[in-house]
Amino acid sequence: MVQTIQIPTTDGTAEAYLAGSGPGVLFYMDGIGLRPRIAEMVEEIASWGYTVLAPNVFYRDGSAADLAPTQDLRIPENRAAFFKAGVMDRVNALTPDRTEPDAAAWMAALAEHADVGPIATTGYCMGARLALLTAGWHPDTVKAVGGFHGGGLVTDAPSSPHRAIAASKASYVLLHADRDHGLTPEHVAVLEVELAQAGRPHINEIVPGAPHGYTMSDTSTWNEEGARRASTELRALLDRVLAG
Repeated sequence: MVQTIQIPTTDGTAEAYLAGSGPGVLFYMDGIGLRPRIAEMVEEIASWGYTVLAPNVFYRDGSAADLAPTQDLRIPENRAAFFKAGVMDRVNALTPDRTEPDAAAWMAALAEHADVGPIATTGYCMGARLALLTAGWHPDTVKAVGGFHGGGLVTDAPSSPHRAIAASKASYVLLHADRDHGLTPEHVAVLEVELAQAGRPHINEIVPGAPHGYTMSDTSTWNEEGARRASTELRALLDRVLAG
């Protein structure tokens, strides 16, 4: 059963979904926000034997209810309109000076509910970026990272998420969308170099035929095969790294 809790941060109070028991998993949502689909995913991961926390990283802009879509995003035109209505402004506002102290707050809240020990981060869409960065900021705690249809993982900025890999001590599963302008084959190659040079155990692949957002069954980009693979690989990663 997923419950909603409140987490104090340096910039206010954020709501978060919480479910399960066992080792901790910090779940970073996609750009659409906390909603029933995210609750389903949280509950699924919790059913594997983990404590899962999914914060509303857009809390500065409003509650999950305030920001939730009001139309059926399984219709492509509605999904496109939703993303044109301020989503990217919220995403772009999640700069490291905001997200690093937020990550510390999320991890402190997760520690109150999860077993003592290492944790995992997993992220979807823009959440994959936050999952990688958190692993670099907290290398002694984050031991597994899942990233699915992530965008903006490789940039020219000094704070680019791919640069966090060198500082981390995690194992990675990164399953990218096919034909994604936000994460191209060239970007995947850069990630591969970083992962190999850092000596991090990893899977770093493009999922054929799976578009950006392929794990989200409440949108027009849902891809059942891609979502199934993401779930399977994430569970295997968590079991390898945390369950032992």
